[in-house]
Amino acid sequence: MRYPQGGGLTSERQRFRAELRLWAAERFTQGEASSVIAKDLRVCVRSVQRWRQAWDEGGPRALRSQGPASLPRLSEKQFTQLEAELAKEPAAHGWEDQRWTLSRVKTVIGRRFHLAYTIQGVRKLLVRNCWSCQVPARRAMERNDDAVAGWVKDVWPCAEGSRRPVKPGSSSRTKPASP
Repeated sequence: MRYPQGGGLTSERQRFRAELRLWAAERFTQGEASSVIAKDLRVCVRSVQRWRQAWDEGGPRALRSQGPASLPRLSEKQFTQLEAELAKEPAAHGWEDQRWTLSRVKTVIGRRFHLAYTIQGVRKLLVRNCWSCQVPARRAMERNDDAVAGWVKDVWPCAEGSRRPVKPGSSSRTKPASP
């Protein structure tokens, strides 16, 4: 499931969904059609069909919640240790420049915790723990704000160009010369 703050369903919502599946199981025993059950319970027909298949194979026990699809591989304590490692800057881990990339974070996780993550898995791990894309903490020392402001004022408008047509257009698509 995709929830930005690492959430998921609340325990109340999980219980509600489990009750839906059990209500569907009661109606399976009565021989009702999947489309009727789906309409009454306000779920999609495919969900009811999956529930019916599980119910056919394992009875009402098969409709119980199996828990979350996957648990985080790094514990809270380990993630706190990872944050401490990331605070040390990339140079402390052997990289010359000061950029943290997902592949570098993946490498640190592998070295420190002996776990193999994918790049997407690292991204999800960081987003789940409220990390965002890298943003510089300070501006470059070489930056000249007056030169940037002058460039934006003088050069950029010329480079961008005008969006208005230079001459009036035609009212006809097929005869551009017509008035």
